[in-house]
Amino acid sequence: MSSTMVEEEKPDDISKVSNNALLCYGSRLRWHGMRVNMSIAIVAMTDKDDPNAFHWSIQTQSVILSSFFWGYIILQIPAGEMAARFGGSRLVLICITLNAVVSILVPFCAFYVGWELVCACRVLQGLTQGCIVPSIHCLISKWAPIEEKSRIGSMVLAGSQLGNSIQLLAAGFIADFWGWPAIFYVNGAAAAAWSAIYVFIGSDSPQKSKLITQEERMYIQSSLGQIGEQKKVKTPWKAIWTSVPFWSLILIHCSQNWGFWTLMTEMPSYMKQILGVDIKANGVMSALPYLAMYLLSFPFGYLSDYFPNKKWLSVTATRKLSNSIGLYGPAIALIGLSYTPAGNVLAAVLILTVVVGLNVGHITGLMLVHLDMSPNFAGTLLGITNCAANIISIIAPLVAGVVIKDETDPEDWRKVFYIASAVYIIGNTLFIIFGTSEKQKWNESDDEIMNTCTGTESQKKI
Repeated sequence: MSSTMVEEEKPDDISKVSNNALLCYGSRLRWHGMRVNMSIAIVAMTDKDDPNAFHWSIQTQSVILSSFFWGYIILQIPAGEMAARFGGSRLVLICITLNAVVSILVPFCAFYVGWELVCACRVLQGLTQGCIVPSIHCLISKWAPIEEKSRIGSMVLAGSQLGNSIQLLAAGFIADFWGWPAIFYVNGAAAAAWSAIYVFIGSDSPQKSKLITQEERMYIQSSLGQIGEQKKVKTPWKAIWTSVPFWSLILIHCSQNWGFWTLMTEMPSYMKQILGVDIKANGVMSALPYLAMYLLSFPFGYLSDYFPNKKWLSVTATRKLSNSIGLYGPAIALIGLSYTPAGNVLAAVLILTVVVGLNVGHITGLMLVHLDMSPNFAGTLLGITNCAANIISIIAPLVAGVVIKDETDPEDWRKVFYIASAVYIIGNTLFIIFGTSEKQKWNESDDEIMNTCTGTESQKKI
């Protein structure tokens, strides 16, 4: 199908096409809010100045904070298959609803049973949240027209950063006014409200939606090549696992998570011990880097559509350019941060904001490559790479703990940042060499071909 045909079928007001994108965006916001709320709440829950606080040791607190990931990595791969088989909207709805219920139960578990049941709640939240990202990728593959995929995809995926920002800004005020249990009640209530709306508005695909016009439906289906009956395609496991471009995608996703979670877990300690900045005590400073990442997602998303649409760059080249900004930029800035003079709060926060803000490039880079390579199995691919990447999320802080012998020694911290920078650089370089956004042959089976043309032009590998 020519680009002219798609353009002719594009409705004047395509904003309604994004209904499901906005709901997915809301799920990312709610999901990340419930994911990080324990990091904030546990500070108030164990406040030594509060006579009603829990007397949990540092080791117990660490177990509670890490328990989320025990469950999170388990269902990543099965979730992609379940989303493809049963529909991404159903899976997202069930998972957010369960998370809402569990979030509301956390304070009761803490008061009346103990930290063990709190851990069980976090494991359950991790299990269910492990299904959300693959399901959302499955939904994006059905709803985002080729010409708008980067914008819609980046908007949805960047919702997690806005969720981080809002949670970091609001949690302290909520705890001060209503007590720490209110953090979980507010998160649970907001997630429940989202679920109630999604029941009536959410849909697996344009074909099943009753809330868009026929013109809008035809535009999306024509762009994605989904006109006609959509058949189920058996997952080509052997072809996926023997694909060199896919292995490069696994590697770059792991590299991204190594750097990101090194920052998430270690940066507050570095800022306090070396630079003398208690970033945890300042909600604005904590939220600013993630707010920058969210705001930058809009120009990155727009340009990632604009370049291929104008034929200035291929989709593959655009993804690699975006990803290079998202990983090479933070790698350089991390080294600069490690040499920031102690007490220079402004410089430290600015560099940290640059490090996290530029990392938005991975959203319009590697995160969208799953959709480019195989729209039929985007959820499955994301489940595999996200599972591997989140194992790295557990390992990276442990490596930092081994490297840092003295928290007050800048040289030990530089080693941690050098390692993270090296992982960023090596991972992205290998992705540039071996990665591609060209649709793979195994996207369609030999005996059950689907009409799933995903673009108006072939996406050429650079």
